[in-house]
Amino acid sequence: MLVELTHTLTYQYDAPISLGAHRLCLQPRGHGHQRLLEHELIVSPEPSHQHALVAASGDEIQRICFQGTTSHLCIEAHSKVETQAARALEECFTPLNPPLPYPRGHLNRDLYGALEGWLPNGQHDPSAVALAQDALMGGNQQTLPFLRELMATIQDRVKYTERHLGRAWPAGRTLRERVGSCRDLAMLMVECCRSVGLPARFTSGYQLTDPAPTDYDLHAWAEIYLPGAGWRGFDPSAGCEISERYIVLASSSNPELTAAVSGDFKGPPNTISNLNWTIKAQVLSWPPEDTAQETTHAA
Repeated sequence: MLVELTHTLTYQYDAPISLGAHRLCLQPRGHGHQRLLEHELIVSPEPSHQHALVAASGDEIQRICFQGTTSHLCIEAHSKVETQAARALEECFTPLNPPLPYPRGHLNRDLYGALEGWLPNGQHDPSAVALAQDALMGGNQQTLPFLRELMATIQDRVKYTERHLGRAWPAGRTLRERVGSCRDLAMLMVECCRSVGLPARFTSGYQLTDPAPTDYDLHAWAEIYLPGAGWRGFDPSAGCEISERYIVLASSSNPELTAAVSGDFKGPPNTISNLNWTIKAQVLSWPPEDTAQETTHAA
């Protein structure tokens, strides 16, 4: 699939303010199953300093700094991306792969950070462990059946709802509330997978549909590391493995590090800021024989 994207964010302040350093995750991933053909970043006011860096996840992000005062901040990212279908997972495994829970000692040590639980002591949320155990039994302790059973169980127990503000909820809260946004469901799947030995991380990006909505929104899903297949995306909001219709911006063990824009400002007390954003996508070519789901979810 070939697509041109324009992601615009505009912050307005009701008094002159000084902008601090900002971190931008607006450049689509340029390796793996997607290629970044073009990318342009336009920022107003013009930054006094700007540089790219490679995050721990391997994604490229931008850091920008400012001088002086302003009453606005406008960030516009233009990208042209080509995506392609990943190899079918059934073709990536061998019969020798051990059943779940996956033995920690069989993994590359670089992946150990993607196995830690979200509780302060590094343990996994007991409610997520219980859900994962149910999916393990339903999937006969095999990796792919487990992942599909897990997504079906999440959809059965948690009702999807849009929620644009606030951090991703921890797994326990999502299960207690029985509702959650796409980022909450992604966090829940990440925690469940980690509890059975599968490295997992939070991923932010876009899900494109046909016909397209008037405006898109950011979407979130989980990436799971599967020995023999590498990092692969699974969307618990849609209940499926991701397709060429998904475009990755950033991934991290910490969902806050995938925010499109993060930073701060200093100004008079009680300064009010307002944010408006638009995400436009022009699909130049759809993938052939596309079977992706026709629904989209907001973050």
